[in-house]
Amino acid sequence: MRKKILKIIILILIVLFLIFVGYFFIGKPPQAEKIIWGISFSQKHAKDLGINWKENYLALLNDLEAKNLRISAHWDLIEPEQGEYYFEDLDWQIKEAEDHKARVILIIGMKSGRWPECHLPKWAAGLTKEKQQENILKLIEKIILRYNNSNSIWAWQVENEPLFSFGDCPWIDEKFLREEVSLVKSLDFQQRPVIINTSGERSFWIKEAKIGDIVGTSLYRVAWFKELGIHIHYPIPPTFFWRRTQIIKRLFNKEVICVELQAEPWGSVLLYDLPIEEQKKTMNLEQFKKNINFAKRTGLKEFYLWGGEWWFWLKEVQKDSLIWDESKKLLR
Repeated sequence: MRKKILKIIILILIVLFLIFVGYFFIGKPPQAEKIIWGISFSQKHAKDLGINWKENYLALLNDLEAKNLRISAHWDLIEPEQGEYYFEDLDWQIKEAEDHKARVILIIGMKSGRWPECHLPKWAAGLTKEKQQENILKLIEKIILRYNNSNSIWAWQVENEPLFSFGDCPWIDEKFLREEVSLVKSLDFQQRPVIINTSGERSFWIKEAKIGDIVGTSLYRVAWFKELGIHIHYPIPPTFFWRRTQIIKRLFNKEVICVELQAEPWGSVLLYDLPIEEQKKTMNLEQFKKNINFAKRTGLKEFYLWGGEWWFWLKEVQKDSLIWDESKKLLR
């Protein structure tokens, strides 16, 4: 009897596995008629690469003619001392975007992308969780009220992968994330959508869809797994993203966009310490084209490339403009 029950359970598991594989791995998504291409930008990341961040930003707008930007508003740059806010650099970025008629997603909160992901000022690092959250809400209030009238900002991204455990961060708090989103919605008189993003390969997107107006996903083809000490080439097809997008639409009536499309290396150490030979093992012109082609076949309509600072560094420091020039073709 036990053997018979075990066989039935195994059979059911096999059937469920085949259904899963058939649904998420087989099929060809309809390609979007028109794809919106954009670029993410971090002032801190550009500076850490040793390049002039303003020249980098202007090159994205002028040379590449980028019309869609995703800008990180890092907490430690905006509030270097408690209660003392410095907005000059972010003001300049928003003003240049407005002058170039570019659309902007502004990432706000403690976790705004780029290592260490959570950009706490030194003065906030030793505070209790409650005090940190109190100051984060004050920061968000300052940002929303300051840029409420901006015609360029079309969406707020509250935190970066806030429910996904990645980065040097003190805590993950879903309840607080909801509080942040509520604050944004109460202050933004234009009622712009709130994006909540997460990993495209290692998350179900469900929690994010419940909290945000738009689900933001990442899309990586080659990732470094420190637990294994190796690079992993994700063995998933474009259909994997398309099917999950349809589930989110049906269950929550929410759109899904790709806010982080891999277009720079991911190595065993930070990019600034990674030899150029190692960098090109995970990102080069061929891999860049493959990633773009993969993205086009997911059926998603909007992508923000992750690596505009690195392309500029390659062009200016390494005298290698291959990816920069390819990006120019894509964005124009």
